[in-house]
Amino acid sequence: MFVDRAEIHVRGGTGGSGADAFRREKYVPRGGPSGGDGGRGGDVVLEADAQLSTLLDYSYRRHYHAERGQHGEGSNKTGRSGPEMVLKVPTGTVAYDADTDELLGELVENGQRLVVARGGRGGRGNARFKTSTHQAPREWEPGEEGVDRRVRLELKLIADVGLVGEPNAGKSTLLAAVSAARPKVADYPFTTLEPGLGVVGLSGFRSFVMADIPGIIEGAHLGKGLGHQFLRHIERTRVLLLVVPADAEDPQAVLDQLRAELAAYSAELAARPYWVGISKVDLLEPGAALPQVASEGALGVQAFSSATRQGLDELLESLWASSRVAARAAGAEDEDLEW
Repeated sequence: MFVDRAEIHVRGGTGGSGADAFRREKYVPRGGPSGGDGGRGGDVVLEADAQLSTLLDYSYRRHYHAERGQHGEGSNKTGRSGPEMVLKVPTGTVAYDADTDELLGELVENGQRLVVARGGRGGRGNARFKTSTHQAPREWEPGEEGVDRRVRLELKLIADVGLVGEPNAGKSTLLAAVSAARPKVADYPFTTLEPGLGVVGLSGFRSFVMADIPGIIEGAHLGKGLGHQFLRHIERTRVLLLVVPADAEDPQAVLDQLRAELAAYSAELAARPYWVGISKVDLLEPGAALPQVASEGALGVQAFSSATRQGLDELLESLWASSRVAARAAGAEDEDLEW
């Protein structure tokens, strides 16, 4: 099951209390205060794991509390700090404070870590309060409480190319035809209920990741249909492919609506480099002209058929080249940019 949102309750460990103790040793009269400090409470840490693809685990368990620090002891012994609690999340996870909507951080690289609840500081023992005029203090401090908050986790898939289109535009069929992914394909609206990823392999050991997003309908940016729920998944894609079926009654209107929904959701998303893909050209009558669409700002228009593989090679080469150019512009590492 694909789960891309979860809300959890996290609490850092409480710090240990300082000790109230005095040195008692033979032949050492008036040994003085020797109470050690308490240990620090454990942190709650999110860590990105590229092997994970969903937040499903956090829909079963929602409360995560790190261990407290140990109390200080005599002989100036500091208490043991509490171990941190590490929560594994998929790469592409964004963490927010659920009460204030404050962005806590993003985890976009494997192994990246984010502390979402710090443990409390340990209290000072009475040895810390000794002065020249106060040589036998009995003061000590309790440990501080750790940070306690509700955290909202949202997953944004990381892909090179994102497929955008109306229900039954042929996005899932395309993903199945060019990758090992096996999304559900059927002839009714909203067959795709959750985003899917596939790795597209090309000659010369080249590859890129393609993301299939549930169909977008008019008003998706307002929450209609499934589009609004999953539009955030294409925020991390480098290039978009706007899929317009060749058998649509008005292909230009379909394209304009897709562009309008992207712009209404995010101006940044509307400015993302994009291709226009005319799908299902195998459904056209023999000799029929391809639908003409005005695509100002598009990188180009490619016609293709996932069923007959007509035009697929040209489409994939164009998408790969565009995603590499976008990666260069984003400052990606050189090893990811080999031509």
